[in-house]
Amino acid sequence: MMLQNKVAVVTGGTRGIGLAIVEKYLEHGARVILFGSRRETVDKALAYLKEKNPAWKPEGMCPNLNSPSELKDAFASIQSNYGALDILVNNAGISQSDKLYDYKPEDFEKIMDLNVLSVLYASQAAASIMKEQGGGVIINTSSMVSLYGQPSGVGYPASKFAVNGITKSLARELGKDHIRVNAVAPGVTETDMVRALPDAVIQPLIATIPLGRVGTPEDVANAFLFLASDMASYVSGEILSVDGAART
Repeated sequence: MMLQNKVAVVTGGTRGIGLAIVEKYLEHGARVILFGSRRETVDKALAYLKEKNPAWKPEGMCPNLNSPSELKDAFASIQSNYGALDILVNNAGISQSDKLYDYKPEDFEKIMDLNVLSVLYASQAAASIMKEQGGGVIINTSSMVSLYGQPSGVGYPASKFAVNGITKSLARELGKDHIRVNAVAPGVTETDMVRALPDAVIQPLIATIPLGRVGTPEDVANAFLFLASDMASYVSGEILSVDGAART
């Protein structure tokens, strides 16, 4: 029970890696509030979790992640209801694969709004509470493409490069307030999107991974568990790759 009685917020917590993080935190004793983009997806995730383990008591909210005032109100409500805010996981995000010649300004703005600005706004709102209570943990979801780029869809790796910069900078700024800030950079992970790919696409991807398989959401969630726990009490400003040593 590495997170016993810790209060954790996971944005983008309704499916995929985010939902796996929520499950992992619940398994280890945390009290978890997941954020989703729509009430119906939040309710679906909560129903799944409660069916899996009736003893779990997750809650869900759907504030606008690009509204500093909504986030401030949401975190204030959580602090009031739970008495603390110990962990923030900034996991919400979208990907893009548009070629440069086809990029529209609004598409680039959309990915920057969710993948970058929401991380900044949520971190700002959470850190204000964490500072008052004497510390906390912020963990951001990056990506292996933040380190190596990708052949198309430049907006996505650009947004994750920015997440890495936010992570490293906030770790230095917030350390004096006893707030640790890290990021996890997953490689190819077995989400719904990857499972839908044909074998002819998956096998060449696996061939680039020295461990010989794609990652699972639980593989990634384990990294988030470690960084949130006291086992990582002297780890801050790190971008932890979880990619099977893939370098593509």
